[in-house]
Formats: sequence, C-alpha cells, structure tokens
Amino acid sequence: MSQQTATVPPRKSHAPRRVGIYGGSFNPIHNGHLALAEAFLKACALDEVWFVVSPQNPFKADSRLLDDDTRLRLTRMAVEQRPGLRVSDVEFGLPRPSYMWNTLQKLSHDHPDTSFTLLIGGDNWASFDRWHRAADILSHYPVAVYPRPDSPISEQSLPKGVTLLRAELLDISSTAVRQAVARGEDIDHMVPKPVAEAIRNEHLYKAK
Repeated sequence: MSQQTATVPPRKSHAPRRVGIYGGSFNPIHNGHLALAEAFLKACALDEVWFVVSPQNPFKADSRLLDDDTRLRLTRMAVEQRPGLRVSDVEFGLPRPSYMWNTLQKLSHDHPDTSFTLLIGGDNWASFDRWHRAADILSHYPVAVYPRPDSPISEQSLPKGVTLLRAELLDISSTAVRQAVARGEDIDHMVPKPVAEAIRNEHLYKAK
C-alpha cells in the first residue's frame, strides 16, 4: 500500500507550520470529531488539524471495527469541505501496534518545517502516563487536552507544555452512531452527509 499523508503547501515565511495531530480509529468519524478538531484549530492557533487514522491492531481484532481503508475513506469524505482539516494514513506504514511517539517522530522527520501538537481527550490524558514513551512525547511536543464531562482535569495539575481546551462540543460517539445504524435509525444529524450516505449505501455496521 502506498503511503499518503496530508499534503502540506510551502509556507511563505520562515515560521513553521503549526499542525495538530488528532489520532483515533474514527469508527466512524462523526460530527463531534469535526467540532472538536475545529475547536482545537482555533483555540491552539493551528494552521491545520490532521486526523491520523489508526490501523487495526492485528493482535486485538475487533469485529465492530471497519477495515482500515474504509475508515480512511470515510474520514476523507468527512473533511473534504472543511478548511484546515486534513487526513493522514501515516500509521498504515508503521509497525503495529501503533504508538503515538513513533507517529510523531515519523511526521517530524517527513515534515521538518512543521511544528506538531498532540490533541487528545481527557480519557486518554487520564492514562497518558502508561503510553509508550509518554515522557518523551511531553518533552518534545505540546499537548492540548479536551476534558470530557466524565474526565475532569485540574489545570494546576498539568505539566509544562500541556494545555486545556475549554469548549462546548457535541455529545456524539462512534458507538452511538453504530448502535443507531444497527437499529435502523437515521444518522444524518450525527455524521456528515457523505459519510451517512456511504454507510447506508454500503450497508456498513449492519448486523452480520
């Protein structure tokens, strides 16, 4: 498989391009993901946010997870008309399981004129100390955290380089989308129109 990462146009100044990295399975991507990415884009003064679609861990197969290429395609559909949002399949070409440290290092190597910020939710921050090379991530990259309602975070407890995003966002989850599809319910209010149409036309997330 050929690797296709987001295309970065050349900058006219010497200032590095500021890009937020938003990783996940996006199974499927939904309007909440998009709203969060756009909130990060503005609050962190980023030039772009890249959705890094994670491949399935072959050692932890999940029957509810669509194949890698389908999730990547749906994510690209979702951001096609969204300025500042891009999609990357960089992890498809990296050893599995995917570790964010390796992803960030690969991106930094491939785009030396770009400054990357890691974007994560409060649930991931709660377990961040167990991430592979977590200390190295914190020492090399800024991190922005969205505190979810069920994962409150004290700003005073955050280490240097970690900031909180404060925004009212949509209460949607990929699980809720999948469940709605399985029940035969309309999902047009939960996901972008092209994604909803693809899910219906291709009978995705239907019970086997």
